[in-house]
Amino acid sequence: MELRRQVFCLEQGVALEAERDGLDHEALHLVVLDRGRVVGTCRLLIEGGIARLGRMAVEADRRGAGVGGALLAEADHVAVGAGARLVRLHAQTYARGVYDHAGYQPRGEPFMEEGIEHVAMEKHVA
Repeated sequence: MELRRQVFCLEQGVALEAERDGLDHEALHLVVLDRGRVVGTCRLLIEGGIARLGRMAVEADRRGAGVGGALLAEADHVAVGAGARLVRLHAQTYARGVYDHAGYQPRGEPFMEEGIEHVAMEKHVA
């Protein structure tokens, strides 16, 4: 939660109330640890064969070092294990490359969410 607050609220200016949407208790949470410190995180909300990946955050000094890609690979694996056939997400457009590299495909035009440009993306995982 602290990494998400740091990335979304402090770095990107997202209101804490928007970041804490009340769905965390329903989600599967994944983390990447480095010497006991959380350097990456995301969550999966799974419903009806579709996993919604969200709240992906990577510590600023670890971006570009493979943390995001590792999170996405594990999220795909966890989603399949939970019965999902499709993973959907809203990617911040500046970070879209990591999702492209992981095999996610854009769906539709970019849009604004919490003042940040995003694009909907999805990937068939099963």
